[in-house]
Amino acid sequence: MSSINSISGQSLIPEIDPKFGQKQQNEISFADRVKEILGEVNDLQLDAGEIAEKFARGEIEDIHDVMIAAEKASVGLELVLEVRNKLIDAYREISRMSM
Repeated sequence: MSSINSISGQSLIPEIDPKFGQKQQNEISFADRVKEILGEVNDLQLDAGEIAEKFARGEIEDIHDVMIAAEKASVGLELVLEVRNKLIDAYREISRMSM
């Protein structure tokens, strides 16, 4: 019975944060995050090209490093394209909604 009494004194309604929905100072906007991700994918592409050039010049003898860099760049690009496709699909779906 004592455990029930201790629970009854607590409020069952959670407190709402007064700043809910407001942008925090350390939050990044969606556009900034997209730019950051595109920059990272671009860096992967540039790194893959640089490593391929080094392999062609004979500076790198391990083909595994070249293949890993190329695959990282490929996966990054595929991810960006899939996200773009999903955003376009979402935009089309929203534009078809009746107002």
